[in-house]
Parts: sequence; C-alpha cells; structure tokens
Amino acid sequence: MSWIGSVNRSKVRRRTLPQKHLVLAAALLSLFGTLVPTVRAQQSRDLNEEFRLHKSFHSKFRPKDRDIIVWLPPGYDSTPNKRYPVLYMHDGYNVFARWRIDETAKALISNGQIEPLIIVFVPSGGTHPDRFDEYTPTRSANFPNGGQADSYGRLLVEELKPFIDSEYRTLVDSSNTGIGGVSLGALVSLYFGFKYPTVFGKLAVMSPSLWWDNWALLREAKALKAKLSTRIWLDIGAGEGSQMISDAKALRDSLTKKGWILKSDLIYFEAEGGTHNEASFAKRAGPMLTFLFGRPEGVK
Repeated sequence: MSWIGSVNRSKVRRRTLPQKHLVLAAALLSLFGTLVPTVRAQQSRDLNEEFRLHKSFHSKFRPKDRDIIVWLPPGYDSTPNKRYPVLYMHDGYNVFARWRIDETAKALISNGQIEPLIIVFVPSGGTHPDRFDEYTPTRSANFPNGGQADSYGRLLVEELKPFIDSEYRTLVDSSNTGIGGVSLGALVSLYFGFKYPTVFGKLAVMSPSLWWDNWALLREAKALKAKLSTRIWLDIGAGEGSQMISDAKALRDSLTKKGWILKSDLIYFEAEGGTHNEASFAKRAGPMLTFLFGRPEGVK
C-alpha cells in the first residue's frame, strides 16, 4: 500500500568526512565528533501527487523498518503501457528533502535531456551507527560500527527491488537500474556495483569514502578480474582535500586499466569549488543524471 503525505525527519543527521588522512586510531576516535558536524536543520518537505510513500518497509535482513519514498516522472499515470528505468538513492531523506533531486530530474526530462525515470529514496536505518553498518562492506578497526553492507544489499536486491518492480512499471534489467549515493553511500554503491553487476548497471559514485578500512574497496577495484558492463559516474569536489581527490583519481585509474573508457562508460568529474556537503552534492545531480540516464543521441 502507498500513501501521499509529508515527511519530517528532524532527527535524521549525516556526517561529513575528515579532509585528510588520520593515521592513528586514537586520533580518529577522538577527533570524529569534532571533525564530523551533524545537520541539525529540520528536514521537512511535503509530498505531492508525484510521490508515493511506503511506510515502515520491513526486511528480514535488517532490524529496522524504514519509510521508502518513490518519485514518479511526468506522464507516468497517463502512459499505462510505458515502463521506466529506476534509480535507487541511499540517504533517501537527504536526497529527497535537501537535494530535491526530483526537481532536477523533472527539468531534464522536460528538456529532453534524460529519459523519464523512477527515483526510489532509500533511507538508512535512522541512526549514525545504522548508516555506518549499512554503507560499509567491511569492519574497520578505527570505528565501532560497520561491515553490514551485505545484509543491506540483500534488503535491496531480494526485497525492495522486487517490491518496486511489482508495484510500478519498471524496466527490470541491469542496464536500466541504477544505484547511487555520496560519501559512504557512494562507497556502498560501488561495492554493490561490483557484487551485483547483473542487478545494478548504472552507478552514481559521488565523493566516495574510499579511505574506509584502509582503502579496502579501492584494493577490490584494483583486483577486479575483468571489466563489468557497468556505467559509472565518479565525482569529487575540488575542495574536499588532497587525500579524497587522490583516492578518487586512483579509483578512476584502476577502472580505466580494467577497460572502462573515460567519457564513454565512465565519467570522472572534479567539481570546481565543490566540498563535502549537501549543497555541493545537489549541484552535481544534474550532470550525474544526464550521464547515467541521458537520451540516446538523436532521440527525443
């Protein structure tokens, strides 16, 4: 069942990251609270007729229920025979309330720049520990939480995607299914792209936290045995610090060595003046959507 209403998540907070590599675990733990400010502003936005709210979506793989927001593109209700690609976005409340990515997508669709698509906003379990658990594939000795991305991935692949595909007119194949996020959400998007290449064929990897667990996922990228049929948007803000930029470039280089082609099935974008915050992420949403869901040349 779905509802139209409003979403108010004043307690939903997210963390930004240190902009330099901290070597000692003690330093990480002591500085974490001061270097990682929280978003205290109320996250509230009304839902209109373009949205569907699925309250308390239950999973057998994760302990907490969560509300799932689905945005339907213009013309969805008036074209009953048309099916649509889908983009799943982590940190769903932030992307919905602070990015307003649906407004960006709607403008691009109206201008004929991208295909109409469905966007599914998927929140984490609701707390900082939940977010670290679900968005990291390994445990890090420097943090008390993490390493439960596999169970979150099963929620997405075995429960949420089948539900969305049954409730909405979707194109179910991997070439029409994207997943994305920022920071740790970008890290787990990349991880799921590697683990589920037949499910997620489009990845939005925005300001990825590749430093997690001593760059475990960067090592995994370097160890890929073969290129995947996956389209990848990779970005970083020029103001996010030399280590974050270096990590993003290392990922870019690892992917190109495996066979991804820059400006073809891989984009590396360094946002001038970009920093690790919601406003900067939101500015990159348009180029990301255009690359991943752009109309084929000559098609209107």
